[in-house]
Amino acid sequence: MAAQMTEDLEKYRTELTGYCYRMLGSAFEAEDAVQDTMVRAWRSLDSFEGRSSLRSWLYRIATNVCLDSLNAGNRRARPMDLTDPTPVAQARLNERPEITWLEPVPDGRVLPSVADPAETAVSRETVRLAFVAALQHLPPKQRAVLILREVLAWKASEVSELLGTSVASVNSALQRARATLAEQAPASSDPADPLDEEQKALLDRYVAAFEGYDMQALTALLHEDATMSMPPYDLWLRGHDDIVGWMLGVGEVCRGSKLVPTVANGQPAFAHYHPDPEGGYAPWALIVLQLHDGKVGGMDFFLDTKRWFPLFDLPERLEA
Repeated sequence: MAAQMTEDLEKYRTELTGYCYRMLGSAFEAEDAVQDTMVRAWRSLDSFEGRSSLRSWLYRIATNVCLDSLNAGNRRARPMDLTDPTPVAQARLNERPEITWLEPVPDGRVLPSVADPAETAVSRETVRLAFVAALQHLPPKQRAVLILREVLAWKASEVSELLGTSVASVNSALQRARATLAEQAPASSDPADPLDEEQKALLDRYVAAFEGYDMQALTALLHEDATMSMPPYDLWLRGHDDIVGWMLGVGEVCRGSKLVPTVANGQPAFAHYHPDPEGGYAPWALIVLQLHDGKVGGMDFFLDTKRWFPLFDLPERLEA
């Protein structure tokens, strides 16, 4: 009995983690929230009378866990949400606490395997960094309503039952959430697709330009208004000149680096290894790319590799 219930609960872990990640904007907080959900479910099994499905019951618990966390005032952000772009000549590295930042997440932790290509596309689209960042501008309950209705395709009646409110209230919250999201207008980007030959060619060129530190080749791959950010620093740059100016200035330490492909937030990503004076290559950053219209629209360098590389199952270092 206990083994069967554990198996039944575990079936929902990945999709619940995806839900909590969209709500909280943190990979680690999402996993903690799901673990808390599972513990609460176990403790309350006697009160689960089967009036709703096990899945709906778990989502109700997970929603309450997330709302409790968000009521503490937590809201994750990207550097673009906090400051204006800085001209490279005035660039300063100002570090902010970890709790500030929207976090990347491995696809396998938040995207359950589904057979429906359309459902897969929606799942990938709605864990993109820009989309999750836009969600953070919504009040917690509006955020839950929008995710449940628009991402997970729940009926208004199901959401009203989960939140203990009326259908009219759910529809009103959804309307307000849509309006706020439209104002934020998260930038579009293409999902990672290993079967797309054009995307593969673009990523191969990106690796060659970055590892060769060929700024002319890199510039050719970037949109004119491409952005670059480096959490935990709130500095971010926009445009060819400032990005290349940074790469050839403070960023010059990245010359000779190696990139290892991975995927984060449904988008192409790379583990960035920096030349180590003692030999080989040491972790430097997790790079998440935004691609659209055949070019790179954004590069987010997440520098806390002690945090990210284990989460993504990336090697601790590369040998020469």
